[in-house]
Amino acid sequence: MKTTLLSCALALGCTLAADSLQAADRITGHHFATRSEAMAPNAMAATSQPLATQVALDIMQQGGNAIDAAIAANAVLGLVEPTGNGIGGDLFAIVWDADSERLYGLNASGRSPQSLTRDYFIDNGYDSIPARGVLPLSVPGAVDGWFELHDRFGALPMAEVLAPAIEYARQGFPVTEVIAYYFQRNGEVLKDQPGFAEVFIKDGSMPQKGERFRNPDLANTYQMLAEQGRDAFYEGEIAETIGDFVQQHGGFLSYEDLAAHESTWVDPVSSSYRGYDLWELPPNTQGIAAQQILNILENFDVAEMGFDSPEYVHHFVEAKKLAFEDRAKYYSDPAFNEVPVEGLLDKGYAKQRAKLIDPNKPAAAVEPGNPPTEGDTIYLTTADSDGNMVSLIQSNYRGMGSGVTPEGLGFVLQNRGELFHLDPSHNNVYEPGKRPFHTIIPAFVTKDGKPLMSYGVMGGATQPQMHAQILINIIDFGMNLQEAGDAPRILHTGSGQPTGGQMTDGGTVHLENGFSKHTRRELIKMGHTLQEAVGPFGGYQAIWKNHQEDVYYGASESRKDGHAAGY
Repeated sequence: MKTTLLSCALALGCTLAADSLQAADRITGHHFATRSEAMAPNAMAATSQPLATQVALDIMQQGGNAIDAAIAANAVLGLVEPTGNGIGGDLFAIVWDADSERLYGLNASGRSPQSLTRDYFIDNGYDSIPARGVLPLSVPGAVDGWFELHDRFGALPMAEVLAPAIEYARQGFPVTEVIAYYFQRNGEVLKDQPGFAEVFIKDGSMPQKGERFRNPDLANTYQMLAEQGRDAFYEGEIAETIGDFVQQHGGFLSYEDLAAHESTWVDPVSSSYRGYDLWELPPNTQGIAAQQILNILENFDVAEMGFDSPEYVHHFVEAKKLAFEDRAKYYSDPAFNEVPVEGLLDKGYAKQRAKLIDPNKPAAAVEPGNPPTEGDTIYLTTADSDGNMVSLIQSNYRGMGSGVTPEGLGFVLQNRGELFHLDPSHNNVYEPGKRPFHTIIPAFVTKDGKPLMSYGVMGGATQPQMHAQILINIIDFGMNLQEAGDAPRILHTGSGQPTGGQMTDGGTVHLENGFSKHTRRELIKMGHTLQEAVGPFGGYQAIWKNHQEDVYYGASESRKDGHAAGY
């Protein structure tokens, strides 16, 4: 009997390990769901860190609206999650304004230094723009984005909006597990960058899990913004400090570059998918890549294929390849290039591209199309009792960005300029005063003209792939808001890179645990290259408006420290 029981136990253990089952056995929903959706009648916030979510709710309970709450949460995240965002980076947002009943888009991304030219890189032997240090710097746009949003929609004074972040920066906050992990990873590569160690390294190490981390320099910077407004950052003491510090260390970003900065209000662009309208911001972001993927997949019966099927994974990957080659060729700063957005989103063009998908084998090489010519990051979302909703994303680009940390300010500068190309024939070629191609994208969904869902997924080129997958999970596979984010994800790498280079070998498919052995085996038999990956599958937050019951649903990322809550 003992031998039989032992054998059964061993067999059961092997089966559990092989199938990667969830540790928890929920009584409702899909087996991969980590928790239920959050629900609340008045307001909702979903961010990647519980303290930021609570601050957003506190702001709304004090009389602020969703816009105030989003800014307050972003300020807290710049402190507690500097591994993904901060005021040295850029910002994009989509706002549903309940009064005017329309969407507004804000592009708060910065431009390259006016005094730095492509010739500098060529003359100094660079094949590409480096990832770290002073050369990939562009103007930080986030602060101007805050004040543009606040001036247009805010309800509380900015001093009240920034007060919680200032308090946490002075008193300290406990570092959470995921952020501690990313602190260590960033510290390994950035410890020698100018000013970095003075803010983030204590007694030879980066902040540890549970450690109470304080950033008094950032508190002082936030206090200056609260008292003096955005001009302190772009025309005052902060701008002077940034310009002097960068140029002392051989860089080109200057006071004049910051003084010339301004954000741009843009019209979000929409594309329908099975009766739902997905809204994204136009280039220089990559948002329309998600719409291109969905436009192509709309030509196939995805629901009939089933979620965990080789047919669905194959068609998704092939659609992604087609969209990303267009992304590599066309997406860039529209002030410098004619970007055929309407043509790229044309349903007829998508139907033509869909015909290029072979249902039985992956494409080894994909060319960009000819559309008709007419016509590491944080994501957060908030919604208030008046019906305003905010979809906001903000980033340093690579984790903690360039690593360059101007003295006395408490934040790192982004390295977004790394994404410029040095090939003069490329749309995204480096030019002075130009916005680089941007990976960070907020999303919004409407149906029949009503606001339905604000959502986003962090993670570089992962983002448009996951924007599409989230909607497919909800619309085609019937998942709820939380399940749509918890479901195992598909990530394809190796094609359509913004810095150039076309796919020549089919790229690589990464599947999260949860896809069956059958699906993996069949994909390999079709000719796909599969590879394990840890960590690149993004971080998700979402809010859904149930108009029938007049309540909000919230969902947040189980892969990070995400938290959705309301009242």
